[in-house]
Formats: sequence, structure tokens, C-alpha cells
Amino acid sequence: MPPMIRTAILLAGLLLAIDPTWAGPDRHEAGSGPGTPRRAFLRGPDRHEPGQATLPPRMAAPSGRGLAHPMAATDQSPAADRPLAVWREPLPVEVQPTLAALLADEDTNGDRRITVDDPPGNEGRGNRSFTLRGTDGRTAEVRGTTRLAALVQELFLAADAGEQETLLSFERVAENPVQRLSRQISEYFWDGLTRRIDREHLAAILQDSKTEGEEGKRYLYVPASDDEGWSYFSALVPEFRHLHLEVVRLPATITPEFVRGLDGRHGLLALGLQRGRNHLPEGIPFVVPGGRFNEMYGWDSYFEALGLLQDGRVELAKGMVDQFVYQIRQYGKILNANRTYYLTRSQPPFLVPMMMAVREHLPAGPHRRAWLAGVTAAAVQEYEQVWCGPERLTPTGLSRYHGEGIGVPPEVEPGHFDADFARFARAAGRPAAAFEADYRAGRLAAPAIDLFFTHDRSLRESGHDKTWRWHDRCSDFVTVDLNSLLYRAETDLARLLTEEFGGRLNLPDGRVTTAREWSSRAERRREAMNLYLWDEVRGLFLDYDFVRQEREFYPTPVLFYPLWAGLATPDQARSIVTAALPLLRQPGGLAASTEEARGPVTPARPQRQWDFPNGWAPHQMMAWDGLGRAGFEAERQELIYRWLYMIARNAADHHGTVPEKFDVVTRSHRVFAEYGNVGTEFAYITREGFGWMNASFQVGLAALSSDLRSRLERLVPPEFLFRPGR
Repeated sequence: MPPMIRTAILLAGLLLAIDPTWAGPDRHEAGSGPGTPRRAFLRGPDRHEPGQATLPPRMAAPSGRGLAHPMAATDQSPAADRPLAVWREPLPVEVQPTLAALLADEDTNGDRRITVDDPPGNEGRGNRSFTLRGTDGRTAEVRGTTRLAALVQELFLAADAGEQETLLSFERVAENPVQRLSRQISEYFWDGLTRRIDREHLAAILQDSKTEGEEGKRYLYVPASDDEGWSYFSALVPEFRHLHLEVVRLPATITPEFVRGLDGRHGLLALGLQRGRNHLPEGIPFVVPGGRFNEMYGWDSYFEALGLLQDGRVELAKGMVDQFVYQIRQYGKILNANRTYYLTRSQPPFLVPMMMAVREHLPAGPHRRAWLAGVTAAAVQEYEQVWCGPERLTPTGLSRYHGEGIGVPPEVEPGHFDADFARFARAAGRPAAAFEADYRAGRLAAPAIDLFFTHDRSLRESGHDKTWRWHDRCSDFVTVDLNSLLYRAETDLARLLTEEFGGRLNLPDGRVTTAREWSSRAERRREAMNLYLWDEVRGLFLDYDFVRQEREFYPTPVLFYPLWAGLATPDQARSIVTAALPLLRQPGGLAASTEEARGPVTPARPQRQWDFPNGWAPHQMMAWDGLGRAGFEAERQELIYRWLYMIARNAADHHGTVPEKFDVVTRSHRVFAEYGNVGTEFAYITREGFGWMNASFQVGLAALSSDLRSRLERLVPPEFLFRPGR
């Protein structure tokens, strides 16, 4: 064969691999036409789903730790190589018999899902092919892991709705996996994560095991100053006596001693009510992180709100801001979550940017201004009393995380602190079990372990529970992330006051807050961050240990927060991107730290979930926004694509799985350090995904260029699109 022809054939093959539509948009069989049933050749990428790309044999992807061929899990059966027929009209099938037969044929590992992990069985079982038999006598063959999983989901939804027979459409079963996931998030997942605390929803929430206290009682605590809430919830006690409901009014002043005294009686904290149908009280709805949660979490809520706004759920996002305002007014802070054991700590402050995001979706006018005035007053209270209060403001003029409390955090799983108690017991020359028992009972004065738990609570307040980033001394650091958040709050408040209130706003306590004062605060914080956190040699803002008076180099994605906050100068932004991106970029996006910073994993220093090789949605979203604000659009698009490809590829291969976090090195949801991986265990169908992962997919998809989106919908691996090391 002449070299020129051979080269042309190789190039054609490569183009088809990278862009399966290159051969032309119509891939129907030759000869099909009017009056002839058409068969679509949905070409066979590795998993043989519509339009996915296959790696050419000689184009092995750059591999990280454990990352093999980027599309290594494949359908190998002969059936998967044949084209799939399109049924033009919906196919009527019996629901339960079809679902049972499908699972018996293709769910070979018995987990009630169809994934690439189902091993081939005997007599054609697990060959990624199933023949649907319609009640009208027609048949249709469905092939490929992704389509078979979609078929299970459609049949299960029909069964769950009580249908004996259902009409299956080809479009739903063969739906593009990217489009399917986005649709499910918008149409189903947010609803699956929405909660209310009121009469109608209380039974489901009370049956959460975290609500059960001594003698099987289930406690609901109401703030001292919430008269409406107290009247409403206390009147429900007789109705919920079978669930052993106890409604308790909190004291006006919450102290660490009071919270410690609740051991055995911890419970749910009431949230805000609104007037609903017939002007009766009902809970303001909020979104929880995952299906097993019933609490509203602090910083999760900001990212969830961004996803809600992207999907047009403006009122739900606005309601979550209202719940934050309720928490500040009634509990004195935005809580880690609304459980009693979180009364002494907060989480990263996102109220102001959350308010500003919702503001963009509300019509201008007096109603919006009144709402903004109320939220602003709460934000000022939180800023002054929490983040610039005596426990968190340091002599540097910058703030730190500082979780208050006494003793062991009661929410952790049994055994979580075994290694730590053993270490302190050895130092005291005592048996570990006796040492721990005495400490928990308050019979032991141990300042060192008291300080250890202060740092532990502070780390949890940061949202990064846990990481080795602060060497278990979190409250000794003024951090890049917290002070970037506060800078953004200061500049946002200055802008809001200027644009909405003529530069000044009267607060409920009679004071006046002005745009000028918030601009001055922002400038002072910028100066302090440049003095203490900016490292000229490394070209990065770094956490500052104000106790030891030194900066800590522990690269994490919070290095991009100053870009998000608008704090970094153009030169600083360029330096940050140049220095940080090569350290943290992995096949699936940004890692939570570098491997070098995390250090070796040993029994004494175990893997922690907010460290390498894991990656988290909030880190990605903050970096995307920061890169976009600073003008680094190419880098932003690459990181978005890497993250979304990983989510979509995992969902396509693993029955729609949307987890809490990923291993971004191997692009896998198999991450089980510390607390497992919420969202990975389910049967038949996932109904909610995970809050901030859902949000990252919707926000990222909207920000992705049209060209990259079309490639994402064909699941083209990032290795085809971005240069190694870039």
C-alpha cells in the first residue's frame, strides 16, 4: 500500500476516534428510506454507547497513579459490537417480569445495578445485551452497560409508580449519558435532597438514627427567642408520641458546658418557618448534602444554591439564605449543621456571596431591597460577632477557624480517636482504655488533649474534616481560604450597599453601616494578607502559623481562593496559576493536596479524605470561578472538562453513580477513607446524587464551551484534548 494512502487511512481512523461524527451525521444503514424501518449504527466505542470515543491503539493516555487506559473498563462481548436497532414507537412491556429478567441476565454480581463490574456469566449472562419483548409482539435489543442501566432505572421508576405495564421509549433508554445525568439532577435529584422541618415532614426526619437519644427519645430543640417555633413544635408532641418526641426550649445563652451536658440527649435543631397553604406555618425548605442526611450543612449550602440557581430553583435557593439568616438570629452563627452538637462551631462563611448570587435572579424593586436589607443585617452580625469576634480574630488582623466546645466531639463514629487517646495515654503512663474513660467522664484534667480537641473542632469548622494540612493544630493558623472569603464578603457588601442602598443602610440595632467602611475593611485585610500570607519566593498566598510566626507550604486548591475573591493582583494571579496548577492538576481535576504534602500513608498517619488523591466539588467550583475572574479561560475550561468527564464517565459505567468525592488520579468513585463515600451504595436507581457534586455538574456544564460540551457528550477522554503537563 502506498505510504500516502496508508497515512490517509490512519488519519481517518484517528479522526473517527476523536470525533465519531466526522464520517457524517447520518449513520443509518444504506438502503433505509421512507416506509423502511431505520436502524441506527450507534458505533462501538469501548462501551458501545452512542457517540463515545475509542482510544486508538497507539495513543495510550498519560497515566497517573493507578490510571490505566482512560477507557479501560469495556464491554468485551461479541454482542456489543453489533449495531442497535431503533424502535420508532414506544414499546409496551410488562414491568416486573421484564425488570426481573433483565437483572437475572445482566446483574451478575447481584447488587441490583448493571455496571462495568458485572462479570460475564454462563449461557450469555452478563454479555451486555438484552432482548426486550413487547406485549404487542415486537422485540428490541438493548446493548451496552449504560443503556442497560438506564433500562433498569426506567423499569424501576415504572414499578415504583405502581405500573403493571409501561411504554418504553428508545430516546430514554439510549439517552446521552451527559444529558441524562443533567436532566436527572434538574428533575429529580434536587427534590430528593429537599427537606422541611414541620408537621408534614417531621416523622421521616425523627426516624433518623442521629436523632435518637436516651431511652429511645427523639429530641427537637427550639431557640429561646423563637416564640412561634416553640408554640408550633410543642403542640405537635401528642401527635408524635409514638416516636417519643421531646421538644425542648434552649436557654438564652449557649455555652460549651451546656452542650457537653447534652450527651445522651443530643438532637435536631429547629429551623425557620414560613406561612404556606392557607397561611399555616410550614418549614422553609432546604437542601441536604446526601440522601442519608436530614440536616442543613453550612458551606455545602452555598454550592448547592449555585446548582439550584443554574436549574431555575430560585425560591429554594432563596429559602436556604433565609435559613442562614434564621440561624444567625437564633443561634448566633451559621452552624456546621442544625444538630445540637454543632452549636459551638460554624463553617466557612458563604452567606454574602450566596445572597449576591440569589440577588441576580430576583426582580429589582422594593421586595428585593427589603429582603437584601434583612440578609445584610444578619451578615453584619455574623461578621462582627463570629469571624471578627474575640475567639477568631488574631493579633495579625486576620481571622482563624476556632471551634469551641469541651471534650470529645460527640458526632464522630466510635473508635475515631482511638489512636489519639492511645498516644496521650502513653505519654501519661496509663492504659488507653482507662485514660479515655476518665477523660470522657470529666475525671481527668488533661490540657494537652483539651487543646487537641479544640484544634479538631476548628478543623471541622473549616469544612476540611479531615486533612493533614495543619498538623492537627488548625486554630494556630490564619488561613488563605477563610480570609479570602471574608475579603469577598467585605467587597460584596460594599458593592451591595452602593448599588442598592445609596451607600448606607440602617441596621436593626440603630447603627448605620456604609459602603465606605466595608471598603476600608477589605483594604486592611488585603494589606494584612499580603504581609502575612503572600510568599514572594513561591508566588502563592500561604496559611500563616501565627503562633510559630511562619508560613506553611501545603498546596491545596484553596490557593485559588484569592482569585475567586478578587484579592490577587494580575501579577499575583499569574504567579498563582503558574505555580499551583502543575502541583494540583490531575486527570480528573484538582487534587485536594499534593502527594508530597500529604506524605506517606501509615497506621500512625492514615489517609484523610481531604488530601491527595481525592478531589472535591467545592474546590473545583471555586477554582473555576477564580480562573474565570482572573482571565485564565483556557485553564478554566480544561479543569471543568476534566471534572465533568470523570463524573459522566463514572455515571455511565456505574449505573448513574454520583458520589460525594472522587479519586482524581484514577478517576474513580472508590474512595473510602475515613467516612466512606456517600452516594455510592444504592439499588436500582440513585434518587439524589450528592448535593455539591450535582451542583458542580450543572454549573460546569453551563460554563463549558459548546465545542467541549459536544466532545463531553461523546465522552472523549481529556487526554485527547489537552497537552500533557498543561
